[in-house]
Amino acid sequence: MGDKAVVNPRHNKAEVFARLRDAHAREVTEDYVEMIGDLIAEEGEARSVALAERFGVTAATVNNTIKRLERDGFVTSRPYRAIFLTEKGEALAKKCRERHQIVYNFLVSIGVDPEIAEFDAEGIEHHVSEETLAVFAKETGRSY
Repeated sequence: MGDKAVVNPRHNKAEVFARLRDAHAREVTEDYVEMIGDLIAEEGEARSVALAERFGVTAATVNNTIKRLERDGFVTSRPYRAIFLTEKGEALAKKCRERHQIVYNFLVSIGVDPEIAEFDAEGIEHHVSEETLAVFAKETGRSY
């Protein structure tokens, strides 16, 4: 009657997997800039050792990722010094926090336990489309 039928459109699988690979590639960048911003807010600075500890990875992994983030214009750093977000990095960190909060609020609003919602939002925020995110925000009374 008034209900919309749920239709699973037949996607070009190569396109779907290409979009998924792109989302996975962005996920590391987004996680790092968000964590660097959090560390600066909490501790006044972000250092490689703190990132390695928080992510549970080696210092070499952090250093390689920071080099890529520098190359892409998200951070600045010097050996044995703190890591800083550029304007581009700050903008991405802010956007990631907003996306995370919208997904988290939506999950809690549909009855997901807050602890589980926090964990799930961390993954979903990197893969949700702008259209879906806007619906999540609308459903929880937020704007996006």
